[in-house]
Amino acid sequence: MIRKAVFEDLESINKIYNQAVKHKYQTADTSPISIEKRKIWYLNHDTEKYPVFVFQKGNQIIGWVSLSAYREGRKALETVAEVSYFVHRDFQGKGVGNLLLGAAISKSKEYGFKNLIAILLQPNTRSIKLLERFNFERWGCMPKIAIIDGKEHDHLFYGFRL
Repeated sequence: MIRKAVFEDLESINKIYNQAVKHKYQTADTSPISIEKRKIWYLNHDTEKYPVFVFQKGNQIIGWVSLSAYREGRKALETVAEVSYFVHRDFQGKGVGNLLLGAAISKSKEYGFKNLIAILLQPNTRSIKLLERFNFERWGCMPKIAIIDGKEHDHLFYGFRL
């Protein structure tokens, strides 16, 4: 079941995110995020305009997706949302990412967005394949600006016109 996230989901959301940090290339963060920072993120995240959704299986949150402001405060970009998604390690490769991204695209139309942007690291080939499966296109590249373990990687921008 995919539903809107609530404050009580933050422990699970943060655990899943920190798995991505640990396994590298799924986020540009290189250190785990504290639950305190995650709570601040959520409380400052305008969930009425930019929702966060979780995928719940039984009593367990196994993935989440969020829509966020792209270049917040810039009026000309208010119909653009950045989409981010993360799946628990035990459930990757089982279609959860497909369901989360599909839900985000569907809900984006309801929230009045016209474009979605996904920003990711070049070694994250699984995410690139997922985005391309949903007809996202590579709209930009910032070459070799992300440094992880002393290695430089491209920061990619994928876009989708709703």
